[in-house]
Amino acid sequence: MNDPIQRCKVLTAGVLNLILVMGIARFAYTPLLPAMQEQTDLGAAEGGWLAAINYLGYLVGAVVASVISDLELKDRLYRIGLVAAVVTTAGMGLTENLWLWAIFRFFAGLSCAAGMLIGSGLVLNWLMRNNHRGELGIQFSGVGLGMALCAVAVEVMNTVFDWREQWFVLTAIGALILIPAWVWLPRPESIPSGVNRKTMEDSPPGAIFMRLVTAAYFCAGVGYVVSATFIVAIVDELPGLEGKGVWAFLVMGLAAAPSAILWDLVARRFGNMNALIAASLLQAVGILLPVIEPSLMLTMLGAILFGGTFVGIVCLVLTMAGRFYPSRPAKFMGKMTISFGIAQIVAPAFTGILREHNGDYAVGLYTASATMLVGSVLLLMAKSREVGETPTPEAVKR
Repeated sequence: MNDPIQRCKVLTAGVLNLILVMGIARFAYTPLLPAMQEQTDLGAAEGGWLAAINYLGYLVGAVVASVISDLELKDRLYRIGLVAAVVTTAGMGLTENLWLWAIFRFFAGLSCAAGMLIGSGLVLNWLMRNNHRGELGIQFSGVGLGMALCAVAVEVMNTVFDWREQWFVLTAIGALILIPAWVWLPRPESIPSGVNRKTMEDSPPGAIFMRLVTAAYFCAGVGYVVSATFIVAIVDELPGLEGKGVWAFLVMGLAAAPSAILWDLVARRFGNMNALIAASLLQAVGILLPVIEPSLMLTMLGAILFGGTFVGIVCLVLTMAGRFYPSRPAKFMGKMTISFGIAQIVAPAFTGILREHNGDYAVGLYTASATMLVGSVLLLMAKSREVGETPTPEAVKR
């Protein structure tokens, strides 16, 4: 089958899925956080805990996704995730109860895992079964596009609607996006067990390499989650940059949209590990720029560096999973996601507490940037073993 229209529909469904589950259900919280803190009793520490609970939901969903192999079950969970993304977005505007917010953020995290891991996998599965190239970069542009959509929507709505009404408007947008994301992704076809698996030989890396990369991915989770959660609130508190936080989030999203494609090109030219190291170092710089000197130029440059790397890092690790475990990439990604997910739970809660104690987010950003540097060193150590590029025969046997 080589229908370009059908291929375009499936890819569009993949992009819209990520716009909904990542851009709206997950990331709308970031630009709306300052308004919620201003118009409700939500404090910085509670805001951090809500973010942590959202990432806990994602972690639970990721672990479940990693052990499911049945395509029909994956398809059902994907579609449940789309509905949950819309329902939990609406729920955020229906209450001011912290416990109910926590429940909605948890299930929003589950929906994100369903869309990000299961939905993207279903799109890739359809593409490969129909002899198309796996367009991972095109799919993952939905993350950045979703962030940009929320930034523009919140910037437009801020002067017209209160925090509650903004959640409802985003719910309506999400409900519209759900329709093509649901309809344009075909139901999976039944495939006899064992098809294509005979030609796929796994080449697992060595144990030390795995530990180093897993620890580095934990560091990447810390670096990612602090800026991704608090960037709008951080920038709005900087001298002379009041109200510019949504702009930074918009720039971050626009930079994230093409980043998976760009880092894939870098990896092909310079190697996957070299690309990961470069992305980690650039992200460390991007995290720190807004607090080094509170200027609009450095803030936007930091947003570009951060947005242009965090999706790329995830995609490079996904590529690594496909190289080591082509027959069962979930084995590798399950371990990586647990490491990344734990960081996403701990870091925002810790950052919110630091903000309450110190009065600003600077310490949290310095910590996140330093953690990314540690992660870069761990990646260099992993690369020095050369196990990541050429697995040893002993590792392959395991």
